[in-house]
Amino acid sequence: MGKWPALDKIEMIEGTIEHHAYEKQLKKLQDRLLDLQVHHLRTGGRAVIGFDGWDAAGKGGLIERAIFGLEPRSTHVWRIGAPSKEELAQHYLWRFWKRLPPRANWAVFDRTWYGRVLVERVEGFCTKAEWKRAYREINEFERQLADDGVRVVKLLVHVSAEEQKKRMLARLDDPSKRYKVGLEDFRNIGKRKQYVEAYDDMLEYTDTEHAPWYVIASDNKKQARLAGLKVLVKELSRGVNVTEQTLDPEVADAASKMWGWKADEKK
Repeated sequence: MGKWPALDKIEMIEGTIEHHAYEKQLKKLQDRLLDLQVHHLRTGGRAVIGFDGWDAAGKGGLIERAIFGLEPRSTHVWRIGAPSKEELAQHYLWRFWKRLPPRANWAVFDRTWYGRVLVERVEGFCTKAEWKRAYREINEFERQLADDGVRVVKLLVHVSAEEQKKRMLARLDDPSKRYKVGLEDFRNIGKRKQYVEAYDDMLEYTDTEHAPWYVIASDNKKQARLAGLKVLVKELSRGVNVTEQTLDPEVADAASKMWGWKADEKK
């Protein structure tokens, strides 16, 4: 099926990474993301970053590392759950249009507009005609964003069935993490085959040049976090030349008059 193998046949990252090496790589990637964000602050750039994936796949941990150290006022994280009554009365994309970032801002979505072709499809919350039509609607939505200069980055965090079971049982064994497990998790896990089919179709029909999909194999959490951040750096760096910001002469003059400050001509 095109460039994508069946989701459950995607190879997981093998091997381990020493903690110091992991932290060093992680810090380097986080610093690069901050440089890119500052560039967008200066130039008015926008980014929409969407994370989807299985329960217990490590999506939350990846998001946490991705936004760590970013400028908080221009970084907006949206945790998407079931739509409200007001949202159900609108087109399903309406609640995402409302959350798009203004100029010089980034929006991070913890679950996305792909719910229409995933949970709503599998659980029967919409008709077959509605979720089949959604592939075109979503592609058009993302095309409009890209045409308006928005960087659209999409990551699917994938975990094997065996590793997912291991992590869910670990949550049940840990009283501080039991809140993460609900009955709906068992409903979803019991329909893994249907969800794999839905994910496979999603990748096939909505992986586009202007909004490509990246699948992050997450059985190894540390490797997955590094892989995810590398994708963000790659996509947000396209066509970007990050340069040192020049000093506004009027700002330099004001600092000179108030504090006697002078720019270091050697720099």
